Amino acid sequence: MTDTALGPQRIGTRSEPRAGGTALTDALHAEWTKLRTVSGPSWLLLAVAVLTVAVSTAAVGATHCPVTMQCAVDTTKLSLTGIEFGQAIVAILAVLAICNEYSTGMIRVTLAAMPRRWTVLAAKATIIAGLVLGAGAIAALGSVLAGQLILPGHGFTAARGFHAISLSYGPTLRAAGGSVLYLALIALLSLGIAAIVRDSAVSIGAVLAVLYIFPLVLAFVTNTQWQRRLERWAPTTAGLTIQDTTGLHSLAISPWSGLGVLAIWAGAALLTGGLALRLRDA
Repeated sequence: MTDTALGPQRIGTRSEPRAGGTALTDALHAEWTKLRTVSGPSWLLLAVAVLTVAVSTAAVGATHCPVTMQCAVDTTKLSLTGIEFGQAIVAILAVLAICNEYSTGMIRVTLAAMPRRWTVLAAKATIIAGLVLGAGAIAALGSVLAGQLILPGHGFTAARGFHAISLSYGPTLRAAGGSVLYLALIALLSLGIAAIVRDSAVSIGAVLAVLYIFPLVLAFVTNTQWQRRLERWAPTTAGLTIQDTTGLHSLAISPWSGLGVLAIWAGAALLTGGLALRLRDA
């Protein structure tokens, strides 16, 4: 995900800084240039939106509530099912944003042009998070629209006590907006892990383990107390409570607090990754 032509440009940026520019501004410009001049990130961002909406559409299309049954379904959360799958592509995008530079050796050029390593990591985090927020907004909007169009025809109607899936409904707006923030935090968590590990394959494996192993472990925990503890502190399980709009009193952690737990994980990963970037040779 790098361009060899960027080396001289970034070295030149350090020796002849743009008027009024700052180190962070220069770093942001360099990271944006690297990402927009190769096709990989664009395809991955498109895949985030397409896969998320496709999975959400499939989930709501496969769910019915017969007239003769009472259905305990959170229709908003169901409509946002695809977020759990789209997060994997977000993780890959964030990992490759830094690991590709290590694999090609371009990280040396980056750090020669911008010796402030914390600034480099901050620029990568800002650009990646911004791009993911954009793709995530499209994904969440498409998913909510799919639920709004499909679920009423499957028995999930206002007459049966289900709220309309609309962004004008406060809990749905919170769930959709929170899902976008969730994806951005997953990107930052992944970037931090990649900065620590530096190898693309190992980093992707580590991130996917963090994202998907905790929910699997929860399925095998029979002790109620430990199960609720894990639900509070597992990054994805806690973070995804932002999508819940029903039964909030029974949750192990409130929606915004759950998203805060994921933010703590992401912050810790970025801090550790920044220290590793600062203390180790390129």
